[in-house]
Amino acid sequence: MRQKSEERKEKIISAIEVFYLSHRRAPTITELVELAGLSRSRVHAYLRELDREGRIRYDGRHLETPVTRKASLEVELSPILGAVACGQPQYAEENFESYVALPTVIFGGEPHFVLRAHGDSMIEAGIEDGDLVVIRKQNTAREGEIVVALVDNQTTLKRFFLDQERCQVRLHPENREMVDLYVDHCYIQGVAQHVIKKVK
Repeated sequence: MRQKSEERKEKIISAIEVFYLSHRRAPTITELVELAGLSRSRVHAYLRELDREGRIRYDGRHLETPVTRKASLEVELSPILGAVACGQPQYAEENFESYVALPTVIFGGEPHFVLRAHGDSMIEAGIEDGDLVVIRKQNTAREGEIVVALVDNQTTLKRFFLDQERCQVRLHPENREMVDLYVDHCYIQGVAQHVIKKVK
């Protein structure tokens, strides 16, 4: 009987961890009941016992294991939201592709999203067609930063400057064969932080 109980404990812990790694959250009690194949009262009893043993943390609402606690501290789950133009502005693609886990030790813990680059206007900044660009979500930028700018409902990835003489925003491509884009105003959606690319 003791062996069977231990097997069920291991099954519950494993179910919590597998669910977390797939969904980036702990399962609800209802979900855990289905995963473990036990009654709600039995699942509660096992969770309380595992908490007393120090093998999980369970306070009646929050549920975590050493694996889920470590995973939640080490990565930030960021959405890949589609494409951004590295050329002339293109209509924003709000197609959700998937999530990517970004290590917080590299990317920090702030909210990010990821866009797939199209075009060659930023090649001299190391951003090529098809690269994934990690964007920190924010609506302000310092001069010289590479931004995702929304111009007339179209997005583009450019280096941001303010032109005092023209009283306009200057969006600068990092490609000497292309010219600057001047606009009266634009909405900053985020600032580029990193580029993820394939090794050639």
